[in-house]
Amino acid sequence: MGLGSGGERERERERERERGPLHHTPTFSSSAASNMNNPNSRNNTIAQYNADARLLAEFEQSGESGKSFNYSKSVVKAPESVREDQIIAYLSRIQRGGLVQPFGCMLAIEEPTFRIIGYSENSMDFLGLNALPETRQLKSLIGVDVRTLFTPPSSASLAKAAVSREITLLNPIWVHSRSAQKTFYAILHRIDVGIVIDLEPARSGDPALSLAGAVQSQKLAVRAISRLQSLPGGDIGVLCDTVVEDVQKLTGYDRVMVYKFHDDDHGEIMSEIRRSDLEPYLGLHYPATDIPQAARFLFKQNRVRIICDCNAKAVRVIQSEELKQPLCLVNSTLRSPHGCHSQYMTNMGSIASLAMAVVVNGNDGTKLWGLVVCHHTSPRYVPFPLRYACEFLMQAFGLQLYMELQLASQLAEKKILKMQTLLCDMLLREAPLGIVTRSPSIMDLLKCDGAALYYGGRCWLLGVTPTESQIKDIAEWLLSAHGDSTGLSTDSLADAGYPGAALLGDAVCGMATARITSKDFLFWFRSHTAKEVKWGGAKHHPEDKDDGGRMHPRSSFKAFLEVVKSRSLSWEVSEINAIHSLQLIMRDSFRDIEDSSGKVMVHAQKWDSEMQGLNELSSVACEMVKLIETATAPIFGVDSAGCINGWNAKIAELTELQAKEAMGKSLVDEIVHEDIRGAVDNLLCRALQGEEDKNVELKLKTFGLHQQDSAVYIVVNACTSRDYTNNIVGVCFVGQDITSEKIVMDKFIRLQGDYKAIVQSLNPLIPPIFASDENACCSEWNASLENLTGWMRHEVIRKMLPGEVFGGLCPLKSQETLTRFMILLYQAISGQDTEKLPFGFSDKSGKYVEVLLTANKRTDANGNVIGCFCFLQVDTPGMHQGLGDRPEYRDCFSKFKELSYIRQEMKNPLNGIRFTHKLLETTATSVDQKQFLETSEACERQMMSIISDIDIGSIEEG
Repeated sequence: MGLGSGGERERERERERERGPLHHTPTFSSSAASNMNNPNSRNNTIAQYNADARLLAEFEQSGESGKSFNYSKSVVKAPESVREDQIIAYLSRIQRGGLVQPFGCMLAIEEPTFRIIGYSENSMDFLGLNALPETRQLKSLIGVDVRTLFTPPSSASLAKAAVSREITLLNPIWVHSRSAQKTFYAILHRIDVGIVIDLEPARSGDPALSLAGAVQSQKLAVRAISRLQSLPGGDIGVLCDTVVEDVQKLTGYDRVMVYKFHDDDHGEIMSEIRRSDLEPYLGLHYPATDIPQAARFLFKQNRVRIICDCNAKAVRVIQSEELKQPLCLVNSTLRSPHGCHSQYMTNMGSIASLAMAVVVNGNDGTKLWGLVVCHHTSPRYVPFPLRYACEFLMQAFGLQLYMELQLASQLAEKKILKMQTLLCDMLLREAPLGIVTRSPSIMDLLKCDGAALYYGGRCWLLGVTPTESQIKDIAEWLLSAHGDSTGLSTDSLADAGYPGAALLGDAVCGMATARITSKDFLFWFRSHTAKEVKWGGAKHHPEDKDDGGRMHPRSSFKAFLEVVKSRSLSWEVSEINAIHSLQLIMRDSFRDIEDSSGKVMVHAQKWDSEMQGLNELSSVACEMVKLIETATAPIFGVDSAGCINGWNAKIAELTELQAKEAMGKSLVDEIVHEDIRGAVDNLLCRALQGEEDKNVELKLKTFGLHQQDSAVYIVVNACTSRDYTNNIVGVCFVGQDITSEKIVMDKFIRLQGDYKAIVQSLNPLIPPIFASDENACCSEWNASLENLTGWMRHEVIRKMLPGEVFGGLCPLKSQETLTRFMILLYQAISGQDTEKLPFGFSDKSGKYVEVLLTANKRTDANGNVIGCFCFLQVDTPGMHQGLGDRPEYRDCFSKFKELSYIRQEMKNPLNGIRFTHKLLETTATSVDQKQFLETSEACERQMMSIISDIDIGSIEEG
């Protein structure tokens, strides 16, 4: 089956309009901006747990009694209070269910004895223990040393992993059972009573079984990540479309969807790619109970969840009687789905699934934004290395999504600010009626179906609104019921307590209001949410029937519509803030009208105020001149002709040229060195046109008696100087002296020899360097890096750099740091260009180290990529202040390595050509051919001479 056509994948682009959360409780406040802080969010979460627990209890009771479970009706019921013991039972069933999926087996061991304290019933069959005479008599694995079940190398790998601080970073571990000689992916994680080992059979033909295969999975993920990063910004929809395509290519599932959680916890299918014969789910909205709170918590712990066959019978976990409670299976890859979820999957025709968490940064730490969900119509298993690559992709998707969300928020704020400015201008020309009689109007300030101004007992109506009499009635209700409040926002006037809400119908459900005087108001209105919701590209039709209340996407969608049919989309924080700002502007406008009689006095006071301001400005200007003169940073300026008109004490000290002598000199012709005159001339031209440059290196002459041939190096920012009419009259340069650093760097880039000599050098000028082979294993670790990390070369060589070295030996602060490191590393290994990465890790003693990391590909004599070099630049305050952002300094290490390496590697193919020529000379050749060979040999000698005489420092100096 092919994938759906473009028409099938057409998204509802209108979803870019911001959909607010569906709050069940109105908010009132004297500060409108605080309306959206939602102090009851914790209570809402607890209420949702109640609803989840009640649904689960009803499902289980229906199975015991034989009655049908009507999902639609159960969801629509208002959350009830559930007994504490039911909540505990609900959470225990989800987290400690005692069942695993049958595609693998599970062992739980005690630390540090490796004694088995729990195992799945199918473990003996999977490990082949029933086939050997010495193990055939075993009736239980409780108390057995797990190391005896595997080959010695496998046991050693498990023992090594068990002592690691970050055990999950080493997954998967390839192990072989001693009896059956079967290969397994061993996936380890710690729990409260020991270590859980999930064993998934690895097929011999599985390409992910080898290290190279696992790395290939990561490379595929990096390719997908590069595609995400190359997308134009500003469209979250395109980002979601791209990620579902990439996940589908990686995993091969029939359907892949991006599922977003809204602020009220209900869900929406944002993007979808599917087999052409499958029903579309794009645009579906689901009640919050479809993915329970407990399941969402688990997704933040275990971010990739696979169900291979929802119809397969779950396997019971047997555990030691010493344990006081069932084993925690939160992070187990084999944890069995609850029967309620399995039934849901069966009803929708999905047999296998893969769900991956999309986590983004929030104000209070990380937030589960949504899921990428894969469905398949037949049983399907995806090997752990490929699932890990998908998790890697999801982490990058989360980072990219966070940036898009930030951009969308900034664009929305700019749009609102622009609209506020226009409305303010209207108020100045015609207050207060300009904001309802002109275009744009208050309806354009935020998304709404209608708006109204109630002023002086009259009404001005725009769009879909209540009638004038109803507006007046609402105003009276606000004054009587909420007289102390300056505003109200609600998604349901009925729930807010307005007596006439039923008469308004579905056309007006939500309302936001701002009080502009003691008796006058601004209103914004919204219709019910169901009007906004579309399903699969078409409006939901009231006559669409579900499947009798069974758990199914259509049933969930119907239940969602029942919940929101009397509610509007809620008001976003930015919208409430915009209303509040307009409210303050209008209040000031009314004060101006009231104070118009005192204008003459106001003008006199304004004149006095302006004179005082001029005096203060003059004083500040004198202080600024004094500050510049005595600054410790070199500062100088030029006029529009490029002649010096400012020269502070620091630049005079560095160049030994006093201010009175410098004044009037040409910067280009008399101050800077002749080898950069062209660049400085371009810099001045750009600055005088208003284009300012930052972190530009200048090489200045010195004017002392004994330093005629020396130079001063400074990194400057070029800032345009303007007069009071805002015309550009010159350029000001604010700099940082880097002469000493430049001398050190020049010495460094003149070091010659092959890269091994550099890497193993104990010279303190050599930066920390490590190298990776094509499988991301450490192939080099220099002395400087030994000093920085505390780990010796022999301790890290041949270990996996992401996970074992950085993440294991050198702990990282977060998974996000590991993700960024892996992206950089695999991009370099794949031959792609990389940028400098801020990177932090803890050394052997636990001290946290911050560096800047650069990675460049390594190639063999034939140009094939064989790994990458990584250079660490220790992050110090001085580096940031002086050189951190300078392009020349950023590229210094890379240039030196590339030039040295090119020179060394050019010799190899050149020697091969010379050897080939020697062979040709011994064969029969014509006179012309001999002449060609002699010419070629002369060229080879000349090339070899040039290569041997290359001076890298001279190349660097131009």
